Amino acid sequence: MTIEATTWLYVAIEKTGPGEQIVGQTDTEQNISFIPAFLSKDAAEQALFHLNLEKKKKYEVQAIIYEDLSRHAAEGEFFIFVMDEDGNVVERLPAAP
Repeated sequence: MTIEATTWLYVAIEKTGPGEQIVGQTDTEQNISFIPAFLSKDAAEQALFHLNLEKKKKYEVQAIIYEDLSRHAAEGEFFIFVMDEDGNVVERLPAAP
C-alpha cells in the first residue's frame, strides 16, 4: 500500500489529564525516535501489547491523516514506522512528506 498525504493511519494516544499526546518510541540500538503507526485500528490495538508503554498511563487508538501525523513527527524529529499487529516494521516513512 502506498501511503499518501490523505491516507488515514492509526496511532496510540497517551491520555494525559485533559490533554493528549501521540505515543513515540525509541530504537536504542539505532538511536532513532519514531511514531508507531498502523493501517487499521485492529492492528494498532493488538500492537499496543508490543510497544514500550508506561503501565499506569491510559492509552487509546485514534485515526490521524498522514499529512497531519508527518507534521507532528517533523516537529519532534521523529520518523514514522508503519507496523503490523505484531509490532514488526512494515515501512519507514520520512518525518515530512
